[in-house]
Amino acid sequence: METEMRAAAKARSSAAVMTDSAAEMFLTLTVAGQLCGVPVLAVRDILTAQAITRVPLAPREVAGSLNLRGRIVTAIDLRRRLGLPPRAAGAPVPMSVVVEQGGELYSLLSDSVGEVLPLRASGFAGNPPTLDPVWREVSRAVHRQDDRLLIVLDVDRILAIG
Repeated sequence: METEMRAAAKARSSAAVMTDSAAEMFLTLTVAGQLCGVPVLAVRDILTAQAITRVPLAPREVAGSLNLRGRIVTAIDLRRRLGLPPRAAGAPVPMSVVVEQGGELYSLLSDSVGEVLPLRASGFAGNPPTLDPVWREVSRAVHRQDDRLLIVLDVDRILAIG
């Protein structure tokens, strides 16, 4: 019961943050055909194909590490993090959305990166109960985009592995 109350309070505070401004800017990306958004202020860089070095004994969500201008960046495979099947053989290499947390850089590997969109606060809604529990765990909210839903990812929750 206490966990549910904390989750509800967190959802209310996330919704309150979104209604404080007229629009918030998001970088769109796609994972297994699902449109997602990451707050632009969390993004440090966007990279195309990069050489990724496997890290022995790392959690399965960690694809490895890459070098970004002399800094080691931990690469997180969003497909694995979200419990999705791996990329098909011959599929385009993933793109990296580099974010920073606690002074460390992380690369979120996505199938594609789209555009930067301003999303009006009035279009946000809480996570629907039908959303997969893994997605619900890492999502702040959803936002209707014409005929589909954009899932707003919470970068801190995405990086909370283990």
